[in-house]
Amino acid sequence: MNARRRLLLAGFFVALPWPTASTWANPVQPPALMLSGVYRPGIPLEAYWLSEKYDGLRGYWDGQRLLTRGGQPIQAPNWFTAGWPSVPMDGELWAGRGRFEQALSTVRQQTPDDDAWRAIRFMVFDLPAHTGPFTQRIPAYQQLVKTLAQPWVQAVPQEKVNSHADLMARLDNMVNSGGEGLMLHHGDALYRAVRSDDLLKVKTYEDAEARVTGYVPGQGKYTGLMGALLVQTADGRRFRLGSGFTDAQRQEPPALGAWVTYRFRGLHASGLPRFASFLRVRDDMNPTPSEPASNQRQP
Repeated sequence: MNARRRLLLAGFFVALPWPTASTWANPVQPPALMLSGVYRPGIPLEAYWLSEKYDGLRGYWDGQRLLTRGGQPIQAPNWFTAGWPSVPMDGELWAGRGRFEQALSTVRQQTPDDDAWRAIRFMVFDLPAHTGPFTQRIPAYQQLVKTLAQPWVQAVPQEKVNSHADLMARLDNMVNSGGEGLMLHHGDALYRAVRSDDLLKVKTYEDAEARVTGYVPGQGKYTGLMGALLVQTADGRRFRLGSGFTDAQRQEPPALGAWVTYRFRGLHASGLPRFASFLRVRDDMNPTPSEPASNQRQP
């Protein structure tokens, strides 16, 4: 029985230093990635390009290595990256709609499984070292992918959208087809490693990341299991995340220091998320140590 399980059975509210080794190879400096904001009505859509939001893992080719967004080297088979260019490529490692867990299981393995990797596609959507605006980067990355001529490397299609109503109709069609959502990329935007309106995600719900700082033991039918995670966002906001878990996840909850993705519907006046629900563990982000040890009985 692991330490998390023993502490939960003992009925403790837990906030301990993160003790678990990473499943990834030694991380390097995280790549400087362009990060997305969230779409809201009123954005001038005529300035943007529209594409699918792929439900996979962010992959960054730095010209020599394939990395996660947290800087962990990805142990892909040699054939997967053979012949790739010396220029950086930004994209998504994707196994198909609704197959995030399959992509995660494949990409995180330190000994690559050839058969599993043959189901993975590297969906290229940008060239970070290109100095032109996104409208110029689109044909550049599409031509680069065409030159590679590898079926597992694909260029993400981009198209225009005319109105909010048109965007919402396309979002509905995407979700009904099993897709996760859409992305909007400003045509005049340079590649900048910041979170801004230059890149926007369009989904039926909002999501974000937070790291696990502790556990709250369950009650009633969850007695002896994890009742809720205590989490902290990158900007220091703390809250409980108590829904969205399977029974197996409550029995073996995410490790302390791990990052998780949660979905929510807007924010309270305090800035905390409304109707927050666990979505998945973010194994592609570097684990972060928790604050100093602190145990107290659940009131």
